[in-house]
Amino acid sequence: MKKFGLVVLGFIAGIVALVNLGPLLGLAVSALIVFAGVHFYLKSDSTFLKIFWASVGIIGLLSAVANIPGFVGILAIVGVYYVVKTWKKEDVSFSSSIVKSDDPFVNFEKQWNELYK
Repeated sequence: MKKFGLVVLGFIAGIVALVNLGPLLGLAVSALIVFAGVHFYLKSDSTFLKIFWASVGIIGLLSAVANIPGFVGILAIVGVYYVVKTWKKEDVSFSSSIVKSDDPFVNFEKQWNELYK
């Protein structure tokens, strides 16, 4: 029964993700506009250019916030990711994986912190 639920969840999330490809593209363009506005705002020296690039960034931010179906698409993609990981019986973790090594130079800071606990 669990496999059936995973198939249904994956199917529905996949359809929602495919339907929201357009809004996802719009969200990506909005994020690119925000990134460009912030980047050029930090690089500019004149007051006029700072005002211009700040307004470009704000317009991109408002466009991104208004793009609610794009956020639904992101949630659907996360749902598909969860279904695939659960189906393969892998641990679902959104944190970075820790690489274990015996080389003291690789884990120097970890060992340094262990010495001074």
